[in-house]
Amino acid sequence: MNAASAEKSDALTAQQAVARLGKAIPELKLVQVYTEANDPNHLLGRPGGYTSKAAFSDSRIAAADVEGLDKDAIERGGSVEVFKTEDEAKSRAKYIETIAKSMPSATEYHYIVGGILIRVSNLLTPTQAKEYEAGAKSL
Repeated sequence: MNAASAEKSDALTAQQAVARLGKAIPELKLVQVYTEANDPNHLLGRPGGYTSKAAFSDSRIAAADVEGLDKDAIERGGSVEVFKTEDEAKSRAKYIETIAKSMPSATEYHYIVGGILIRVSNLLTPTQAKEYEAGAKSL
């Protein structure tokens, strides 16, 4: 693989995508890079699942709003899930949105770039979330 193709978003791992988002959003901090052993969704490397996943926090979210949640909870900032195809990323986002309809507290922002799904906490304001949308376009 040459350097040019390594720069494409579909070649990024979730950890690399989080690092790039962090350059645009200084409040973002990488919290967890998942492995097959600790993936809470049991989707990593499985058919139709993601090829990599990482969680991040955002310091603009008040500690009181996330008290008692795991350090890698979406509400603390978000996550990046990388899929083989954009259709798989869209399917995952649709699945999450379906669940959120019955649990409004599970609502989150979604941004898809190629096979990359960026999930962002609903505790961020729409204006703050738009920073992730802008950052996604640079992946």
